[in-house]
Amino acid sequence: MQDTRLQYKIKTSNRITSAVGPVVRASGNFRIGDICEIDVGDGQHILSEVIGFDDGGALLTPYGALTGVSSLSPIRNVSGGFMVPVGDPLLGRVLDGQGQPIDGHGSFGSTQYFPSDNEPPSAMTRPLIADIFSTGVRAIDGLLTCAVGQRIGIFAAAGGGKTTLLSMMIRFAECDRVVVALIGERGREVREFVEESLGSAGMARSVVVVATSDRPSVEQVQAAYTATAIAEAFREEGHKVLLMVDSLTRFARAQRQIGLSAGEPPTRRGFPPSVFSKLPKLVERSGNSDNGSITAFYTVLMEGDDMNEPVADETRSLLDGHIILSREVAKSGRYPAIDILASASRVMNQVVTREHQDEAIHFKELYDAYAENELLIKIGEYQSGGDPIVDKAISLREQMLAFLKQRVDEPNPIEDTLSALNEMVGG
Repeated sequence: MQDTRLQYKIKTSNRITSAVGPVVRASGNFRIGDICEIDVGDGQHILSEVIGFDDGGALLTPYGALTGVSSLSPIRNVSGGFMVPVGDPLLGRVLDGQGQPIDGHGSFGSTQYFPSDNEPPSAMTRPLIADIFSTGVRAIDGLLTCAVGQRIGIFAAAGGGKTTLLSMMIRFAECDRVVVALIGERGREVREFVEESLGSAGMARSVVVVATSDRPSVEQVQAAYTATAIAEAFREEGHKVLLMVDSLTRFARAQRQIGLSAGEPPTRRGFPPSVFSKLPKLVERSGNSDNGSITAFYTVLMEGDDMNEPVADETRSLLDGHIILSREVAKSGRYPAIDILASASRVMNQVVTREHQDEAIHFKELYDAYAENELLIKIGEYQSGGDPIVDKAISLREQMLAFLKQRVDEPNPIEDTLSALNEMVGG
């Protein structure tokens, strides 16, 4: 970990050759990933990042509007990459995508700095997943049990209850530190999320990194890297970290805009290849290390209920499980609006007892049996005694729904969850 603040040191001075849309072309000596300053006069400058090369010139995308930039504007290579502030001074604070405070509470004071774009840990040095990660949400802990160091996708269409579930886990989860990345959110929703969804208790152990929808694409991408770097630094200090990125879809869309602007060919439904190279690198940075852990939840926005659109399909293959949120369940007033039968945790069986496995399977069997016969039951065509599983599902229907439903201010310790599950379907 670096313990010195990033100092901008001019390496070379270059010239802009053109600026079209969100891309600046410049001549000079650059490397991909370099951070540069474009001088717009009066002591003002615009940060930009080198994203590629074209006809001997460098392609850069700015972290702000290009207002004031001219063909005479000098451009300086100032850094080989972003360093972001990390550590406990960030707790309770809201940062922008570059790691600077935007909550009006002043600077962080003395803090350490960490590179934002790190390599994932080596596959052979990762400790094995062995412990339950308690989210405090009954439906997840009982039926989709997560593990410390697991990476899970939360798939939801608009109005599926994503924000409700995130706020519950941030407040209830058994962890030391929480890092939240809000990427591409509406500006109105950021303060609502911080003050209402998280509240003072949730913010006390959290760091929130924000890049709203009006920010440049490169800043939205950088916000995911910044949040992950802050989580990595907490992990290396020995903490049990919960990382939430909302959303991975908007990260991919921002990278799509950068890639297409740089001249990449559109491949899968308009997404260029760089999107599908950056997604795995980002999510692989979370997980366990010898010092601590990052358990990560990445939200994925589905177009309608299309699980086969490129980003949803790709991330489902990269992550260690998926939690599907249903608009139909949300409409019924049941929150969290989890579609239990469509969701899965790929590491659940590695961390729970055989008894817990059997009870979770039996619960889903009963829930599915009721769903398959729901129409017959409601119109009175199902005859009691026709199927013992359906009979039991009918008798336990209200208890199952009560188990799946949970108030946003109602934490549920995992011990209570397992006891309730055993009492309902055990034996």
